[in-house]
Amino acid sequence: MAQYSRRLDITFAALSDSTRRGVLVQLGRGDASITKLAELFHMSLTGMKKHVGILEDARLVKTEKRGRVRTCELGLRRLDIETAWLENYRELWDKRFDALEVLVQELKQRGAANKTPNKCRTKVRA
Repeated sequence: MAQYSRRLDITFAALSDSTRRGVLVQLGRGDASITKLAELFHMSLTGMKKHVGILEDARLVKTEKRGRVRTCELGLRRLDIETAWLENYRELWDKRFDALEVLVQELKQRGAANKTPNKCRTKVRA
């Protein structure tokens, strides 16, 4: 269980940053060097190396040194465990929202049943 939790923590931490999500999108289009990624995201080489390192720790990205260039590509790891975890929460929230919808409908029906038509009353002045 601890290993499962750690994997989720690492993956979601890696995905929590918009730059890292952008790197994954970019690598989905094709492999790129760290230098190219740094240019695309307007950041320093050191900053991009840190982002890529976090993605690599999560096994979402794989790097390979080709000559003097470190090339990045998408990792082979699928997000099956993370998807299953999210699906459990989606089901939980769906049940809660369904129950809330039932409650709202009941309250609306009670409110409609308790309403009485407004009677027009005229005041007589003496």
